[in-house]
Amino acid sequence: MFIPENDAILNEVLAAYTFPETLVGAVRYGQGHINDTFCVLCQPKEGDCIRFILQGLSRAAFPHPEELMENFIGVTSYLRERISENGGDPARETLSLVNTTDGKPFYTDSNGKVWRLTPFIEGTDCFQSATPALFEASARAFGRFQYQLRDFPAATLHEPIVNFHNTEDRLQKFLAALEADKHDRAKDVQAEIDFVLARKADCSVAMQALRDGILPLRVTHNDTKLNNILIDRRTGEGICVIDLDTTMPGLSINDFGDSIRFGANHSKEDEKDLSKVNFDIGLYEAYTRGFLEGANGGLTAAELDYLPWGARLMTLECGIRFLTDYLDGDHYFRTHYEGQNLDRCRTQFKLVSDMEAQFEQMKAIVAKYAGDAQ
Repeated sequence: MFIPENDAILNEVLAAYTFPETLVGAVRYGQGHINDTFCVLCQPKEGDCIRFILQGLSRAAFPHPEELMENFIGVTSYLRERISENGGDPARETLSLVNTTDGKPFYTDSNGKVWRLTPFIEGTDCFQSATPALFEASARAFGRFQYQLRDFPAATLHEPIVNFHNTEDRLQKFLAALEADKHDRAKDVQAEIDFVLARKADCSVAMQALRDGILPLRVTHNDTKLNNILIDRRTGEGICVIDLDTTMPGLSINDFGDSIRFGANHSKEDEKDLSKVNFDIGLYEAYTRGFLEGANGGLTAAELDYLPWGARLMTLECGIRFLTDYLDGDHYFRTHYEGQNLDRCRTQFKLVSDMEAQFEQMKAIVAKYAGDAQ
């Protein structure tokens, strides 16, 4: 049996499960940087290997893994019911857990780390970069995620990362880092500081709408990138939303907006030449069309109105986070060269400026497809 580096803990975890066929071993899998992820292979006497995904949850990123797993179990159980009711295949269209030999939904190893085992969803691909068609397919999948969970009691979920997409809180952390200026960097980034300060009021737009009851609390994914969708190899459509670790109560406009921030441009995240950083309104339209098709009329009129704000705010928030980390000494985001967080910040702020310049067009695109989705 092959185990990476003869890992004693991994052997301990595998021994906690009863596998259906001969266990061949486990190999590291995927491109994630937070959890420890392995593909577990089992060989039947005849036919192809049976595969599973085994993940050890990062306690540094998720200090309360038991709460995270409560969310995971609650959301996936609910999704399976909705998928079955609509004639779908819950084994392919949402994640499920394999219980340990003693019937538990996850295993805690001798070092206190939580592990989970899920069946491998065969016949799918996970992409790291998008074509317009893949981007729109991911939009339909994330929109459908919102639709399927529209009646789930979001307030019952835990927050694995408190204030994760609270832009007001991100602003306060930035202001604290600016005041402390522990590394004497503020003097060199006055333009970026002024950019944030000029948009202090924007940071409250979504949170105030939530407090006022204008925007409803939803179940949100909070990491709506293309690589968190499994694309069916036969149809080219997004079939399953994965990486549910940051699923928590939030705003639908944030899930929409983070996808736009990530996917509606063609530049590197740390592109130094800002002339190459441009918001692509065509990709925005493709994603909007797909997201609203997937959401199937499940969003309120106010949510539709605020979708363009979601794109602006998630991009602004991300830039603020990069700038905050730069001022703090680059201790949160991994960097590979001096000033990388500043370069990342500048690309986000350039995208925000582009969105501001095209904001009326962004709103018109939502209105164009909102009627079809209702």
